[in-house]
Amino acid sequence: MKPTVSVLIAARDYGQYLADALRSVQRQTFSDWELILIDDGSRDNTPEVARPFLNDPRIQYHRTDTLGQPRAKNLALQLARAELVAYLDGDDLWMPTKLERQVRLMQADPRLGVTFTRRLLIDPQGGIIPSSHPPLPRGMVYNDILLDNFVCFSSVMIRKEVLEHVGAFDPRLELAIDYDLWLRVANHYPFDFIDEALVKYRTGHGNLSKRIVERITSVLSTMRRSLARRGNAVMVPAEVQREAWGSTCRTMAFVRREDNPLNAARWYWRGARHDRRWGSSIKSMVRCLWNGVRG
Repeated sequence: MKPTVSVLIAARDYGQYLADALRSVQRQTFSDWELILIDDGSRDNTPEVARPFLNDPRIQYHRTDTLGQPRAKNLALQLARAELVAYLDGDDLWMPTKLERQVRLMQADPRLGVTFTRRLLIDPQGGIIPSSHPPLPRGMVYNDILLDNFVCFSSVMIRKEVLEHVGAFDPRLELAIDYDLWLRVANHYPFDFIDEALVKYRTGHGNLSKRIVERITSVLSTMRRSLARRGNAVMVPAEVQREAWGSTCRTMAFVRREDNPLNAARWYWRGARHDRRWGSSIKSMVRCLWNGVRG
């Protein structure tokens, strides 16, 4: 008999956090799930950490040879039997009612393609990091996601038929693979969310936090592809497009301001040209130019 939810984890070298992630699934108040763990060529103790959990017949473990995140996640999806899919990264964890509340929401509205929740930020040791909780959109959210990827990956529940329709993760991408997917889904399906932090999202460790410049570059190329190649530019208001480009350029400038202030100044200039926020962008650009010349 098929489970109601397939929980999918694709992990590489997250052995120090994986046990917490797996236990958080086992502690769910909703128990009709299967968990598919793809160990994508880990060089740490991931296999040893996973082994005791395999006593739970709902948990499967599959070892692969460094497929990369998109292909590893797609393999997990191919193995999934449920109509509802919930993603969890191996360094994050869930609150106990997460699955129960999302299943109820998805079953109440068959039109929904994706549901997500708010998140708590935690540091590598699991301590809570204070953070803001801005308003979140629901419904047809393509324009909103273009401006900001507000969907926490480890909070997502998505219908498998949605992924069969729009395609899974693009294996040509290395970073921003979730952003690319949400843009494709948002073209066709409404999103909804549970207005409570039901995920603990671990930050401040690993390769992604060190590759922020590459990630933002990937976001820019994903936006360009979504608008140009998929014909969305004619449907998205010009002011939304300008804000999307401008805010992303300013984000790039902000992360480059310390290590390469002259490059950051160029990004501030690009941002101002897009959304015409000349005042704040010019001030930041001049500050970066000054620091670059002094340095």
